Amino acid sequence: MSKLNVDQKTIKDLFQDKRADFLIPDYQRPYAWGEAECQTLWDDIFIFAIPDEGRTKFDRNSEYFLGPIVTYKNENSQLEVIDGQQRLTTLMLLLRAFYAKFGHMKDEASVETSKDIAKCIWRTDEFGKPDMSALKIDSEVATDKDKDEFLEILKDGVIKAGQKSRYATNYRFFQNCIDDFLAKYPTYFAYLPTRIMNNCILLPIEAESQDTALRIFSTLNDRGMPLSDSDIFKAQFYKYFSKRGEKDIFIKRWKELEELTESIFHPLNGTPMDELFTRYMYYIRAKSGIKSSTTEALRKFYEKDGYALLKKEDTFNDLITLAQFWEDVVNQDKDRFSSRILRRLFVLNYAPNGMWTYAVSVFFMQNKDAEGLLEEEQFYQFLRKITGFIWTYAVTNPGVNALRTPVYAEMVNIVNGAPVTFAEYKFEPEKVQSMFGNFTFSNIRPITKSMLAWWAFEDEEQELFPLETVLEIEHIYARNRYDKDKSLTDVKNLEALGNKALLEKRINIRAADYRFEDKVKYYQGFTNSRNQQKEGTKNHELRCLSETATDFTEKDIQKRTEQIMDAFLKYLGENELLK
Repeated sequence: MSKLNVDQKTIKDLFQDKRADFLIPDYQRPYAWGEAECQTLWDDIFIFAIPDEGRTKFDRNSEYFLGPIVTYKNENSQLEVIDGQQRLTTLMLLLRAFYAKFGHMKDEASVETSKDIAKCIWRTDEFGKPDMSALKIDSEVATDKDKDEFLEILKDGVIKAGQKSRYATNYRFFQNCIDDFLAKYPTYFAYLPTRIMNNCILLPIEAESQDTALRIFSTLNDRGMPLSDSDIFKAQFYKYFSKRGEKDIFIKRWKELEELTESIFHPLNGTPMDELFTRYMYYIRAKSGIKSSTTEALRKFYEKDGYALLKKEDTFNDLITLAQFWEDVVNQDKDRFSSRILRRLFVLNYAPNGMWTYAVSVFFMQNKDAEGLLEEEQFYQFLRKITGFIWTYAVTNPGVNALRTPVYAEMVNIVNGAPVTFAEYKFEPEKVQSMFGNFTFSNIRPITKSMLAWWAFEDEEQELFPLETVLEIEHIYARNRYDKDKSLTDVKNLEALGNKALLEKRINIRAADYRFEDKVKYYQGFTNSRNQQKEGTKNHELRCLSETATDFTEKDIQKRTEQIMDAFLKYLGENELLK
């Protein structure tokens, strides 16, 4: 069991401790507190330390809790800050602003308070005298170009011309607060910083390892954004490129990559950068011949051999190339992809799970040419095959975990140059037909939208939707129609695939419009009473249906269901997925 040192301490006890040597590590995010957070901190501390603006006597035994500080001692015996960076940095700026003001005062209380503050900011020699060249905090944040301003402000106590960082802004804010306080409550001036140091409490939690500290942070942190795996990975890249004299170039490229991933990835868990590292991980797994369906945690995978993979220039370049590929997928880039490729990629965006993104990432990384492009026909056939396989497996073997075994094996085949065949997992036609026939394609099941997207684009005249288009499931034979006239002999047909289609969310089929003839104008588009043109659907099948049919009955549902199923079995056969 990991050991922890947990001991509630005042700011004075914690900061003046001989062991206090805080490091904000390179993988942390830049300092983010603004004036709003500083105002809240100041107001809370002031109300606590000077109750009723001095009218109520201060209780020396009272305490004000500021929160935890989670650290671990690194190989240089520094306390590496995992949680508490924002409050630790801000408290240092606040104390430094007080120290700058006390430097001009000669009364005994001010002099003694000044000495106490100095011992919180600077390390002391064996006689207890502060060494003004040795701060008790340092910052190595890789992507924080202003960190040097923070250290300069702590050393000198002044803001230089042109300094506009958050550090400078917040330091100036505290200077103004202190000036106002001194003007209004001069007799209490020495009391405020003293009570901050003696009665404001922090909970330092010192873990024995970085891993333990990160786990504690994840448990404690219910505000803000916790450190991500990619923050840890950034530190390894930063160290690698710094040794090569390319620190500034790396920081610029990393920021650009972060901005790119934020625009294209929207994962349910983790950060967009974590998603990029995950997709790349599957490529490296495949190259290593790993077929196991058990997937390691992201950080565990990359930390092998002392993060060896992240100490290679090729890795960072690969990540950028992979992100640029997915950017073009999201943007439906017609310069990179043909129309038929874009259509297949659009359908895959409605896959019942995200496994396709890993398979496509592996395929791209293995088969891209020197310009980062893929051979058209090979990529097209690959997309068709994985679509058919993933769709069918979602019905015959539900659950993404079940899908891992066959897909991971094919990933290894991809990097070995072998064709993707799913040879050991081909489907029995009769079993597929039976399971699909008995399957309830309810709206809450992802595979329902998957099938409808696939079916829509089997129509060669179906135009490409922008990816941002929100498509919902439309019941062609309306559910309220059945509620009113009960004109179905089998209510199950209401949820049959043959009764469903994808329809843009913006086209609102009103609840009262339960008859097919009332839906037609929404499918086709119409001009309303205010002479506004309401655009119809881009679903080609629905537009055709609205132009040729006068009604949509139970027989039509059954006929269309058979058409979809027959076409899907044919599709599986064409892609050699049937036994």
